[in-house]
Amino acid sequence: MYSAVRTHDYDYPESEMDERESLYFDTISLAESEAAAAAAAHRKSISQSRNTIYHSAVDLAGDEGGGLGGRLRLGGGANAEHAALAWQPGYRQSTALEHLNGGGGGGGSGDHTDAAIAAQMIALQNGRNHLPTGIGVTGDGGQGGGDDEVSRRLLRTSSNISNKDKKLPITYSQWKSRTYRRFDDGKRSVDFVLAYNGETQLEEHRRKCEIFEANLQREGLQLEHNKVQRVHFIKIHAPTEVLYRYAEILKIKVPLKPIPGQDQIFAESAHEFKTCLSRMCKSLFSSVQLNTALFPEREPRIHLEFSRNYLELYDTEHPNFLDASTRYSIINFILQRQHFVEGEETADNLGIEKLVQDGVYTCAYTLHDKDDRDRLLKEWANISKWKNLQPLDQIKDYFGAKVALYFAWLGFYTQMLIPISVFGVLCFLYGFITWSSDPISRDICNDNGTIMCPQCDRSCDYWRLNETCTSSKFNYLIDNNMTVVFAFSMAIWAVVYLEFWKRYSAGLVHRWGLTGFTHHVEHPRPQYLAKISRSKRLAGKAYEQDQTGKRTVLDPDVPFWSIKFLPNFTSYSIMILFICISVIAIAGIIIYRMAQRASHSILGSENSMTFKVMILPMTAGIIDLIVISLLDIMYSSLAVKLTNYEYCRTQTEYDESLTIKNYVFQFVNYYSSLFYIAFLKGKFVGYPAKYNRVLGFRQEECNPGGCLMELCMQLVIIMAGKQAVNAIVEMLIPYLMRTFKELSYRHGWYKSHQDQRLVPYNQFTEDYNLLPAQNNSLYVEYLEMVVQFGFITLFSLAFPLAPLLALLNNVIEVRLDAIKMLRFLRRPVGMRARDIGVWHNIMTVVTRIAVASSAMIIAFSTNLIPKIVYAASMGDPELNNYLNFTLAVFNTKDFQVQPLLGGSQHVNETVCRYTEFRNSPDDPHPYKRPMIYWKILTGRLAFIVIYQNIITMLQGILRWAVPDVSGRLLKRIKRENFLLREHIIEYEKRHAMKLVQTELNGHPKSDGELRQRNNETVIRSRDDATSFV
Repeated sequence: MYSAVRTHDYDYPESEMDERESLYFDTISLAESEAAAAAAAHRKSISQSRNTIYHSAVDLAGDEGGGLGGRLRLGGGANAEHAALAWQPGYRQSTALEHLNGGGGGGGSGDHTDAAIAAQMIALQNGRNHLPTGIGVTGDGGQGGGDDEVSRRLLRTSSNISNKDKKLPITYSQWKSRTYRRFDDGKRSVDFVLAYNGETQLEEHRRKCEIFEANLQREGLQLEHNKVQRVHFIKIHAPTEVLYRYAEILKIKVPLKPIPGQDQIFAESAHEFKTCLSRMCKSLFSSVQLNTALFPEREPRIHLEFSRNYLELYDTEHPNFLDASTRYSIINFILQRQHFVEGEETADNLGIEKLVQDGVYTCAYTLHDKDDRDRLLKEWANISKWKNLQPLDQIKDYFGAKVALYFAWLGFYTQMLIPISVFGVLCFLYGFITWSSDPISRDICNDNGTIMCPQCDRSCDYWRLNETCTSSKFNYLIDNNMTVVFAFSMAIWAVVYLEFWKRYSAGLVHRWGLTGFTHHVEHPRPQYLAKISRSKRLAGKAYEQDQTGKRTVLDPDVPFWSIKFLPNFTSYSIMILFICISVIAIAGIIIYRMAQRASHSILGSENSMTFKVMILPMTAGIIDLIVISLLDIMYSSLAVKLTNYEYCRTQTEYDESLTIKNYVFQFVNYYSSLFYIAFLKGKFVGYPAKYNRVLGFRQEECNPGGCLMELCMQLVIIMAGKQAVNAIVEMLIPYLMRTFKELSYRHGWYKSHQDQRLVPYNQFTEDYNLLPAQNNSLYVEYLEMVVQFGFITLFSLAFPLAPLLALLNNVIEVRLDAIKMLRFLRRPVGMRARDIGVWHNIMTVVTRIAVASSAMIIAFSTNLIPKIVYAASMGDPELNNYLNFTLAVFNTKDFQVQPLLGGSQHVNETVCRYTEFRNSPDDPHPYKRPMIYWKILTGRLAFIVIYQNIITMLQGILRWAVPDVSGRLLKRIKRENFLLREHIIEYEKRHAMKLVQTELNGHPKSDGELRQRNNETVIRSRDDATSFV
């Protein structure tokens, strides 16, 4: 134990004492006795005890009268007299000085400087170069010599003290290093923390806490209370025997000691992987490799489900053996399943989540590790390390496999974006290089006589085709001969990326000992058991009572149609309702665009090409982004409540149900406007004599630059805007919330009294101010990336640089997510996982939708099929008259609503052109569809069928050719399993022979009985080996 100095409290300037020093002194001194503890609990303010250590130093120095090394002195005047009076016997309580010197408070015999030096050292460590009022430092060595003496005296070990009962005063930094994230004994680590408000705790809540904590102690957990400040903390430590017991229950796999024969397996596997190409690539990209000094490469090991029967076989020194994330998950499992109501132990009154929800505890969380976190912040969560590989093994140890798999997937996805981004840039450059060779844009720019029909009924004027010269050139950048090639490449890339991710993740999962883990191993959620207990139909099946009257919670089968159907139907019905709301919002934006076309716009002249090509699409895109973001916020919170209404047995089932509901809504919310532009806009407009109308407004036509160019602009706005919004939400808001919370507790903004402030002086008080990490906290990160994946697979042919934008964003996103989890969030409880869950299935579905989407965009939004049909029908492969071929003729006297031209120069126009395939006014069937239109439509439909079938066939071949688990890894797993079974059998044989030898020495048996016992043991070992493997 530590000893501290305490005398009577005096009035002393608060500014001279640091808050952490006071808390240090309170902790190590007021815990000496029950009376002192009571005094601490009833003190009126922290400032009252903040002055203690300084006046103690004054009193102690008064008897010495010298400075450091026998030369401590007091200042003159009243201070010296006051200190001398305070040193008289009987005036003060006993101090650490008596313990140190073995004597009372008499005449100053012995060395009395240590306590005063401790007080001075605290002041020096907190940035002050002077002692409190009344204490000065002199000596032969001056101030520098005094500092050296302080350091020498404070670093003196306890071996210099002859009596074991002597207690040496310690400084704040020494005390903090021992108790920063440990119990007060400085030995046991703090694995979990519960926090509650100790000053306003209700009696009912206090009783629940007592029952809950008693149940935790019965499970073997060790608890220690910290009641120094108004927020009280309960430190929890899990002893080894508790970890062993629950590791066996949860079937956690841990690494084994080296097995004879494993080196051969590992050497052959390493030789297969270390090909000439891989060695060349490693040397070529040496600058992106991890720092092996900080993150050493780990030796491969064989993993086995933990069993206390085979404790001798496990490598307890391996970093993966019950690492920090595994320990925290075990403690969290215990916390989730302890009751807090005595005599009514039902599923509705158990678990820490229920206690936090009811306000009994303010929070429950695990602690960050300062050393590991600093290392990860320096080498991983650092923007300057953007090009370096990620330390996935260390991330797994720190956060658990579920978080590590997310960062592994994000890193793999980012790396896979590199080749398709390069190809997209090349396609874009092809458009620049062949800019001048496009016959369509060349004819548009050289045309001086083509007059186009007005784009709205009343207010719009006729316009010349050559006004769209610039926009037609930009349209060629994304609508050229490489468009189909890029779309084809994107479809193949998406399948290759997904298949290779499965192979890569299989290797990671095996390395982490999670091969064979499924959600069937998971235990039921406490919330699920609580719902069953409240159900009238299942209440009788939820419990079983034994002869002693103890009730056991069961996991009954829940029928789908009679119980699960109604919650699921209600949940998904509300989801469909919100999808309809999202579609209505998009329809409102479309009507806004129609109204802008039909009226004088406040954004500029509706007759200008700047308004038609840039202003109107950009404003509509920005409004669309705002509506999307608002609906996203509304539905995200509602989806959690809907999922809570369902019967989700395990956490994995809960996360998957929440993910599906959210993503289906987000799919419609984010992509509906893009689908409208790609497939509907400008396709059913009609013609000037008979426009199709919605609510009296003409349907939108494609902009003069074409619908593909508008799709490109909308994609860039929504994709880039969403990434910017997410960056603000993920980084700025957590930072502001954490800062506000820290300031609120530090300055007592939540309370009116000064003593309500929360001072962060160790790890659990520092982490208390961080934002909580929810079980589904990765949902937002996954959703952001999967929505981005949809953007680049569904619509990137409209903007080949979209993969490049995604790549640049993701390079920063990896580091920002790491910074957020290490700096702004509490450490999440580690969870096991073997893959990224339902997100892989979602991306597979998106990939298949993208094939049909690309085929339809190419067929209906580009000029590919009309060019092919024109060249084949007209015999003009150079497309010299193609522009005139795409423009129909209209007689202005046939307008339904004559435009109000006013002083326009086009008042006397008799003929105008519009983009359609229709007969001329002089034809016997004016304005009807000509035969060439039906040929083009047939060509478009044929292209969709052929393109989709070819791509689908190639994707199927790739999925078949690339297995989920590589042949090398599969062969290694089989060999490891065989080696493991044989090793366990040999171990059981040796164990059986020891038992036999023991029985022979103690109680001799017949040879037949011994052989039978040996055979039974071997058979049992084989069964155990099979079940474990």
